[in-house]
Amino acid sequence: HVQLVESGGGSVQAGESLSLSCVVSGYIYSKVCMGWFRQAPGKDREGVAAIDVFNKPTYTDSVQGRFTISSGWTNHTLYLQMNDLKPEDTAMYYCAAYRGWCTRDPWASFTHWGQGTQVTVS
Repeated sequence: HVQLVESGGGSVQAGESLSLSCVVSGYIYSKVCMGWFRQAPGKDREGVAAIDVFNKPTYTDSVQGRFTISSGWTNHTLYLQMNDLKPEDTAMYYCAAYRGWCTRDPWASFTHWGQGTQVTVS
């Protein structure tokens, strides 16, 4: 049974930073793509960043250069460092995973999801 548990959300001022973490349990495959999504009120969920064991990160254009995804594959933890946050980054952020390597457009492939952690930027 795969479980993903996010932590690290909160409320910050524009220009500040936050770091999100996601602990994954029950996933025994090394061939796995992990990522972060977000969903703002009234908007569709969007992919933010994705990474696999070969450390080939993919970012959506709006966060390129501000957000950094990384993984602790030995401790099954996924991270998202968010710098220079903007009010438009306000959303519920979700950790996600699927079995397979990340593709250049991996967003529709994710099959497992966490419960989310709220990020609010004012």
